[in-house]
Amino acid sequence: MIRSFRAGIARLISKNPGESRIAAAQVHVGADCLPEVGRLNIPVAEIGAADLIGRDLIERGRQLARQDRWLTLSAEMQAADRARDVTPDGLPTADLLAFGARSDVVMAAEHALSEGRAIRDYDLLAGISELEGVMQDHPDDPMVALVVALAHIDLAWAWRGTALDAALPPLHRSRCAAHFDRAAAILPICRKAAPNSPAVAAADCALLAGQRINHVRVAAKYEHLIRLDPRNHRHMRAMGTHLLPRWFGSYEELELQALRTAANTRQIWGAGGYAWVQFDAIALDAVACARLDVEYFMEGLQDIVQRKPDQQSVNLLASYCAITMQNGYGLNDEADLVRSRLHDAAQWLIRDYLTELHPLIWAHAANGFSNSVRINSPERFAARGHRAALHTIGDLFRDELRSGTDVTFTPSGLRLTSH
Repeated sequence: MIRSFRAGIARLISKNPGESRIAAAQVHVGADCLPEVGRLNIPVAEIGAADLIGRDLIERGRQLARQDRWLTLSAEMQAADRARDVTPDGLPTADLLAFGARSDVVMAAEHALSEGRAIRDYDLLAGISELEGVMQDHPDDPMVALVVALAHIDLAWAWRGTALDAALPPLHRSRCAAHFDRAAAILPICRKAAPNSPAVAAADCALLAGQRINHVRVAAKYEHLIRLDPRNHRHMRAMGTHLLPRWFGSYEELELQALRTAANTRQIWGAGGYAWVQFDAIALDAVACARLDVEYFMEGLQDIVQRKPDQQSVNLLASYCAITMQNGYGLNDEADLVRSRLHDAAQWLIRDYLTELHPLIWAHAANGFSNSVRINSPERFAARGHRAALHTIGDLFRDELRSGTDVTFTPSGLRLTSH
């Protein structure tokens, strides 16, 4: 979903660029009450390559749009889309370029709407009208049309805001619907010109949240997207969320599609496709969590980390099991049994696969990977994630640390050293 994508890039455009570096975190456990305790030593990734790459791509898209170099932008988007290029944390390069290209228009409208002053049509329509003009100047270009369609989707969400449906002013409701309708009118042009484009298919899925058309087969749209780009787990996670009863699906369809996705992506993910589809859904919905096939989900986690053992993935899975899935404890007894099993999985993920800490991932995990979280200070947000991670890891190694054993995470694996 576009909302998911925009949440994913929030940290890319709000942090000041800096050097990627690894800092060592050292923690003493219980030093005030025990005569001899061990140390917890773990490298901490403060600013990763994904942050710098993502910001550069957004800025590249923004500058090309400002310079009216739309043919260059289109060519770069198409090349990245065909190659399925992504940043180290899985954000598609074509999406980042497209976001940069429309960011001036969207952010200007968001700012005007957030000011709470009298809204003039000119303030909110001037930018999107210019983009519509660019599309008319490039009538056969699917990437230019995609940028305009995505801008309309973003503007629809800007008008929608966070108010409850009943409290949404009529003007906001009508403008939100109008932007979604305009995006729906543009996207068929993109689909016809670029039928095998993951970027276009992802935008088509993003449109679902705004239209709520009952006869549309949501699973079919996501199956098409996943078939085009099976290595990107973000598509599978978005499908699982949209198949919850609160959106377009049912618990039965969620389970069925998770199994189908695992079968269709087995060569890439093993049983991981099942885990990815269920990943956000069971964190959001206690009933979905209670109905989970825990054994198959655990097999999926093992397959994911064996096929993709990079530290972005390991931190994501470990923080999810250790923190995200524990947030709803006590609300559903059957779901609590599942949460306990997943909490146990954090132990082998951390002990066997973790070599460095990514605080931003742990901070997002503490918020349930919510797309609505506003990050005013990425540094403070990361600091919260850092504390949560160290607390979790320290608790996991409590016995070793209390016995005076140093716990050190190294690139080659975990090292335990007794005094």
